[in-house]
Amino acid sequence: MIVISGFLSVLDNIWPYAVAVLVFLVLIIIHEFGHFIAAKANKVKVNEFAVGFGPRLFGFTKGETKYSFNLIPLGGYCAMEGEDTQSDNERAFCKQKAWRRFIIVVAGAVFNLILGVILVAVSLAPGAKFTTTTVAKFADNSVSEATGLKVDDQIVKVNGRRIFTTYDLSYAFTGVKEDNVDIIVKRNGENVELKNVTFQTENYNDINYLKVDFYVYGQEKTFGNYIKQTFNQTISYARVVWFSLIDLIGGRFGLSAVSGPVGVTAAIGTVAKQNLLNVIPIMALITINLGIFNLLPLPALDGGRLVFIIFEMIFKKPVPQKYETLVHTIGIVVLFAFMFLITFKDILGLINRV
Repeated sequence: MIVISGFLSVLDNIWPYAVAVLVFLVLIIIHEFGHFIAAKANKVKVNEFAVGFGPRLFGFTKGETKYSFNLIPLGGYCAMEGEDTQSDNERAFCKQKAWRRFIIVVAGAVFNLILGVILVAVSLAPGAKFTTTTVAKFADNSVSEATGLKVDDQIVKVNGRRIFTTYDLSYAFTGVKEDNVDIIVKRNGENVELKNVTFQTENYNDINYLKVDFYVYGQEKTFGNYIKQTFNQTISYARVVWFSLIDLIGGRFGLSAVSGPVGVTAAIGTVAKQNLLNVIPIMALITINLGIFNLLPLPALDGGRLVFIIFEMIFKKPVPQKYETLVHTIGIVVLFAFMFLITFKDILGLINRV
């Protein structure tokens, strides 16, 4: 009985993190599947489509493509003929017209974004109402009420940034250096600017948060506003990903606010243990993040490849392969160095919590 109890205890601690690994695996495979489908649709030869890395566990070959399931479940790849090297095969990636290569490269990110919309829709399905950004009532001794906010105010902007959903609002109240913000509200049909609306603050992991001291109205669900809310929430996730990058570069957040695979896996595992359904919106945010990040014009990313393809489309002449390869190689080295730094920081953070 003691052995069984110990096994169940270990299993109880492990399964949430297995869920996190599965989340990453699914999102990366969806990304690679986008490349795969686009390549097949454009008649490009795909040599191998793999789930996982490392030693091959099992697989099969169908037509000209080998399908592999590998030992390490931390990603996957779609290996196309002539993707990174020259090839004389007329169906090689490097032999295709620039616009076809553009479609194939961008398809991975597009599939991540489509999955994001689907996951957002699923996450919004439970419950009878949506949240809004209109103040319904205040908590006792509300500081924001005393400094300008009123019941029925619809929050339109915070510190100059447009607010569409409560997720936008939560991000706007994160990483604020002062205890106050400038807010534009819609009041009696007109926009009213409120200066220095003050909130109580709290600090977590060196990040300053404004504590929301009001409640918002709910909105009854209809088919129309369900569709609208799905796209609004998806756009909010995308905007937060973009603003996070801008704010990180601009110094609003430090390195402590950045998490790599280890930190995100730990966060997903914690959420999964509390409520498995709460993993869905996190999964939506990560896949949207993955889609947008991959389109950034950085070496080693899909966006970096697109820069070279767009250059070719504009000037009707490709950049020599050796130069493109050199740029991507440098990008990979820098990316891995950055990921090593973030992973080391995440591991130290986990150790300090134990």
